[in-house]
Amino acid sequence: MNQQVQSIITAIVEGLTEFLPVSSTAHMKIVNPLIGINAEDPFFNMFEVVIQLAAILSVVTVYWKKFLDFKSFHFYLKLFIAVIPALVFGALLKKYIDSALSNLTFIACVMIGGGILLLFIDKLFTKNNIEDDAEISNKNALIIGCFQVLSILFPGLSRSAATIVGGMSQKLSRGLAAEFSFFLAVPTMFAASAKSLWDVYKESPEVLKDTHNLGRLGLGAAIAYIIALLSIKFFIGYLQKHGFKMFGWYRIALGIVVLGLIFTNIIKPI
Repeated sequence: MNQQVQSIITAIVEGLTEFLPVSSTAHMKIVNPLIGINAEDPFFNMFEVVIQLAAILSVVTVYWKKFLDFKSFHFYLKLFIAVIPALVFGALLKKYIDSALSNLTFIACVMIGGGILLLFIDKLFTKNNIEDDAEISNKNALIIGCFQVLSILFPGLSRSAATIVGGMSQKLSRGLAAEFSFFLAVPTMFAASAKSLWDVYKESPEVLKDTHNLGRLGLGAAIAYIIALLSIKFFIGYLQKHGFKMFGWYRIALGIVVLGLIFTNIIKPI
């Protein structure tokens, strides 16, 4: 398949799934072998992370007033506290994370397990009454950040799902838990993208000097950003009206399909 087309498909998948509790990383790992992407290609490893950042930047667009309110010191402090666990564990467990990200069987099983959890999550947290982010304490933020670590340890769990569940465990309403998850994604993915670009610069600098690659990166980032804008608005509205159950069933079905594709050797488990 043409590399440009591969980039466009991957960016569309990322934009659609980044903010839904279905794991954008899992979707890209599933789609990549189906469209002929080489998992060892340093450009695509970087591409996946950078288009995630582009999708995340749509949060800044939607909530720009919040991000530009520099008087809101406590808001930024909470984000800083919440992102620390991911930065620490991401650095300490890099080899494990890379290994887990390459194991599609593991990712599919985590998709199913996370889906089962989402079927019951609305019933587990029925007395959530925190509606304003000013009421989120530093302790709440740290605990939500620790939940984010679960998505690092278990690829396929979904960063969005982990942090939203973490927020709801701290009595945040579904809508506020989702919004805080969006906010937290910005520093998290900025750090991940910076690290990925630095790794590519050190190990394969020719990738960043190729104008064709940079063009694909720019196109993919733009597509992921635009589609993610639409995805955010859909998700918040749907979540407040219907909850998580539909996403749970979707995850279970997709995980089973992937295991079937692996079992029939249509795609490789690693």
